[in-house]
Amino acid sequence: MSKAVVLRFNEEVLVKGDLQVFEEIVSPSFTNHSTPAGTDKGKAGLLAFYHNVLKPALPDITIEIHEMFEEGDTVITRKTIRGTLGIPFMGFEAGTKVAMPTIDIVKVKDGQYVDHWAERHIQPA
Repeated sequence: MSKAVVLRFNEEVLVKGDLQVFEEIVSPSFTNHSTPAGTDKGKAGLLAFYHNVLKPALPDITIEIHEMFEEGDTVITRKTIRGTLGIPFMGFEAGTKVAMPTIDIVKVKDGQYVDHWAERHIQPA
């Protein structure tokens, strides 16, 4: 059940940009434990990151999920985010094809994201 929620978030929110699904899936009490110091760790901060960073940086984003593991309310995903940079991003010029190997840990409660941790880095694709 929780794996389906995480898969839906990746496909429908991150790739397709469906913000109605974002509202359904992300809990009002959501906490992102991987945000930089001084940034909003809640639902509004995640939405701002999506609009202001992720979509401008990777307008053609694709996500390949390599593995997903579910244990209780926790889902761990190993994936690669790919795209062509639409803006300069993390030291790379716009137009650069990049890959971001990522490990996400998400806690899901009642079908909604409540906690998130991530480890990722960016590299030329």
